[in-house]
Amino acid sequence: MDKLKKFELMEKITNELEDLKNSQTAIVQKIGKIEIDNFDLGNKTLERILPEMHQNVADNLDKIAEILISFEEAKDVYGKKNNIEGLKEQEAIREAMEGGAKN
Repeated sequence: MDKLKKFELMEKITNELEDLKNSQTAIVQKIGKIEIDNFDLGNKTLERILPEMHQNVADNLDKIAEILISFEEAKDVYGKKNNIEGLKEQEAIREAMEGGAKN
């Protein structure tokens, strides 16, 4: 895999991790809302299960955030080490030249 393709894949994974983090955040919020609503309702099953669910999802959210930070750092280091911006510029020039040659 060439350097630019690898970096693009790293960007894709970063975006997917960000989406996952946002999804988990939404789940934590939903569980919290259900817990609050259940204060008035008093359903024993919800009282018993929701706190553990909330904690598990919150723990997963923490892990996702940790992975995301670490992966973004690795992506940034890789990008700088391999002059990804320069490679992107070269790719754009090459594509422009190929496009101009076709016309």
